[in-house]
Amino acid sequence: MIGRIWHGWTKPENADKYERLLKEEIFPGIAAKGVSGYKGIQLFRRPINSDEVEFITLMWFDSWEAVKQFAGEDYQRAYVPSKARELLARFDGHSQHYEIRERLEY
Repeated sequence: MIGRIWHGWTKPENADKYERLLKEEIFPGIAAKGVSGYKGIQLFRRPINSDEVEFITLMWFDSWEAVKQFAGEDYQRAYVPSKARELLARFDGHSQHYEIRERLEY
């Protein structure tokens, strides 16, 4: 299992709009791509200070091939649709990838 982690930051006044965009358009659009081996996505949100809200996405893939099917050969490049870019103050241009060595759920 591969975890793909990405960070983005927005202003507090855009945070709810950005979260809604992710949940209503971007995440369903990712699922609609039909990538074999895409297992899902998680969204994390936290206020950094009065000027910034951080978002982290964690995507799950069952193989490196699935990651590349989603992101292309330059799989480390971040996937940030233009609608999202309009609401973000800044974002990572690259995603980090980790092999999941253990995953426990209780």
